[in-house]
Amino acid sequence: MSDIERLKEIAIEAGKIVKEGYSSHKIVEHKGIVDLVTQYDIETEKYLLKTLTKEFDGYTLVGEESYSGSYNLDRAIYIDPIDGTTNFIHSIPHLAISLGLWENAEAKMAVVYNPILDELFWAKKGEGAWLGDRRLRVSENSNLQNSLIATGFPYAKANKGVEYHWVVENFTKLLPQIQDFRRLGAASLDLSYLAQGIFDGFYEIDLKPWDVSAGILLVQEAGGVVTNLNSEPYRFGDKGIVAGNLATHKALMDNLSSL
Repeated sequence: MSDIERLKEIAIEAGKIVKEGYSSHKIVEHKGIVDLVTQYDIETEKYLLKTLTKEFDGYTLVGEESYSGSYNLDRAIYIDPIDGTTNFIHSIPHLAISLGLWENAEAKMAVVYNPILDELFWAKKGEGAWLGDRRLRVSENSNLQNSLIATGFPYAKANKGVEYHWVVENFTKLLPQIQDFRRLGAASLDLSYLAQGIFDGFYEIDLKPWDVSAGILLVQEAGGVVTNLNSEPYRFGDKGIVAGNLATHKALMDNLSSL
């Protein structure tokens, strides 16, 4: 079995834990003012760490709920056991397991799996982006006014600091110029839907590697563009991420302010 097939299989197996928890009682704890975690986030990550350790020797496993250290590693798998925990808690079926395998600062393989809707997005560098066995392409829309843009709000919004004001400023500036916004609460799926051509563009600030490591490759392999707020290749630790087809990405960059 190839590495990408094994990565897909592991995500599907981990999805059984998430799916069981989706309709079960959840113990909710706060990691921050609005940043939540449940026992199913932890249980799913433990399964992923145990299984990936056996199957992918030589990779550092960077799990959202357990890792502390540098994000810039030679060989790593970035793991989000449940991207969209707030949705999970409220029984909103927009959530995913996200696995991004990177080597030397370059995405090599990606799996984003929504076990509730049974959507399996995956990509391998140079071999395209896929939803199951259907190849994906970013949208061909070149008109910002007709663009559906996905975004998200950082946890720092609770402090009403510079991040909060940046979000409000850019939201206000862009809203009249686009078709509409969607704020669905799981960046890995936002990027997957961008790769699928559902969204035309995406931007957000203060994301972590496990939020975007898989989605970045999906967008790139579907023909899209991913940068930071300075139009440079996105790197873990950058303040913001902007993605889209070529035209929408440029239009977003022309309108988004720096931070």
